[in-house]
Amino acid sequence: MRAVRQPGPQRRPPAGPQHRPQAVGRSAPAPAPAAARLPNPRLTGLGSGLFCALVMFLLGGLCAVLFGASLTAYGVLYLPVCVLTAVWVRRGDLMTAPVVVPIAFAVGLLPVADGDGGAGGKLMGLVTALATQAGWLYGGTLVAGLIVIVRRVRLMQRRRVAAGARPPG
Repeated sequence: MRAVRQPGPQRRPPAGPQHRPQAVGRSAPAPAPAAARLPNPRLTGLGSGLFCALVMFLLGGLCAVLFGASLTAYGVLYLPVCVLTAVWVRRGDLMTAPVVVPIAFAVGLLPVADGDGGAGGKLMGLVTALATQAGWLYGGTLVAGLIVIVRRVRLMQRRRVAAGARPPG
């Protein structure tokens, strides 16, 4: 025959300070203030192309309205978009950044390019704008390419170090 336990008084933990074991390992760094945090999205290849093209189209429209279709202002605004695209593209899609930024430059020129009389005139204005603003186009593409190359080299070094740290076998 089994003894049945009778419910007794509830036990309370001791009133004194409790000692909990401390976590072993490094402590996490203090979080940065919310205002000091910068966005750090990771865009896919397609996402970086859409981001870049959309932003450049909006900036082209903004230049057309505010600056009287100034191609120089458009070219200056192209450079930070190239940097952001190259920094925000994810590791697996690094090589897409130098490809999508010139395409986005051309897309953004649509509202800025001068064109008279229909689609043919608009196309001629676009080709002329691309020819006269080739310096900005090449400069932004070069900036994006250099950032991508630096990121790729650092990624390869990290992989090499991680592979060397693992025991063989």
